[in-house]
Amino acid sequence: MQPWSSVPVPEVPGTPRPLHLFDTSAGEVRPSRPGSVASMYVCGITPYDATHLGHAATYLAFDLVHRLWLDNGHEVHYVQNVTDIDDPLLERAERDGEDWIVLGMRETALFREDMAALRVLPPRDFVGAVESIPEIVEAVSKLLAAGAAYRVDDEHPDIYFRHQATGRFGYESNYADETMRELFAERGGDPDRPGKEHPLDALLWRAAREGEPSWDSELGAGRPGWHLECSVIALNKLGFGFDVQGGGSDLIFPHHEYSAAHAEALTGEFPFAAHYCHAGMIGLDGAKMSKSKGNLVFVSRLRGDRVDPMAIRLGLLDGHYRAERSWTADVLTRGAARLDRWRQAAQAPAGPDAAPVVQQVRERLADDLDSAGALRAVDEWVDAALGGADADESAPGLIRDAVDALLGVQL
Repeated sequence: MQPWSSVPVPEVPGTPRPLHLFDTSAGEVRPSRPGSVASMYVCGITPYDATHLGHAATYLAFDLVHRLWLDNGHEVHYVQNVTDIDDPLLERAERDGEDWIVLGMRETALFREDMAALRVLPPRDFVGAVESIPEIVEAVSKLLAAGAAYRVDDEHPDIYFRHQATGRFGYESNYADETMRELFAERGGDPDRPGKEHPLDALLWRAAREGEPSWDSELGAGRPGWHLECSVIALNKLGFGFDVQGGGSDLIFPHHEYSAAHAEALTGEFPFAAHYCHAGMIGLDGAKMSKSKGNLVFVSRLRGDRVDPMAIRLGLLDGHYRAERSWTADVLTRGAARLDRWRQAAQAPAGPDAAPVVQQVRERLADDLDSAGALRAVDEWVDAALGGADADESAPGLIRDAVDALLGVQL
């Protein structure tokens, strides 16, 4: 698949700050220590509804990681998948009487447009599950040969992963067994599937059923389970032990736990990623935002209402990426008002010295992506600039470049 178009990122004078991020598996903020090439895998959409504000908040968080690494002089190899074959996509297509391929292509195209509008830097590799099926089949065959997987012996000989194959299962989420079982049932797992060796064993290959899409392979006709696609795509594009695996907090378990376990069983190495990072969920007016409640707020609809995408970006950045937050009309109003004030100050012929502010922005973002703190630092400069503080002709240009490069906001 082709990603969306990129935008130039200005170089900003001053001293970059090394990035520290919260690691879910360690339960603490730790320094990221990439080499010359920083590597990141962020789980992408299942394209049956794109792009709601929960998606947007997650991708903005990891866009900040991308930008901080660039500011530190790293080349960035960013990979993102698209789960373009899975039950939710098929269910939506059946509900709406639509071809699942057409639905997936349309929603993926809309996602690209939304990401470009929000000025999210694109991944180098944007990979669909369908195009990865040959590599997924190869991985399942290896797991079977290694004894890490088995076939269920019934009319649908699905292939499952022995979740304890590596002896480390659960290290990423640190959840108790009871919690894992509950979340597995809630988030696409099948703990009660007859014939499985253990309720927490996860599907690797779903044998063909009548009326479902399937692909012929050495495993028999079928289609891949959810978690393995990310293991395979990350290993193929980044190799083992890349710097950050990212996504929303709802992916901690089961998705990220299993994708790491699959990769570790395939390679015999540990850990799959140096950091496991997760963004908090976005609610609406104090309630959980979900497709079942029908209260999803879509970026495309806001854009259709002529909301400036930079106001959306500022609204979502005005809170810590790991926090569970709520989107309200006031959040958008504050984002739009902030954008207007920033643009007024940044287009002025002069303003107060901006170098200390740029360093404050760097410091806030380097401390586990404290974007709200970074916004407040710019606010202080804007207040002083609009109040007629000391005039420096270079200051507005420096602020424009820094806000663009580090926060992704075009003034």
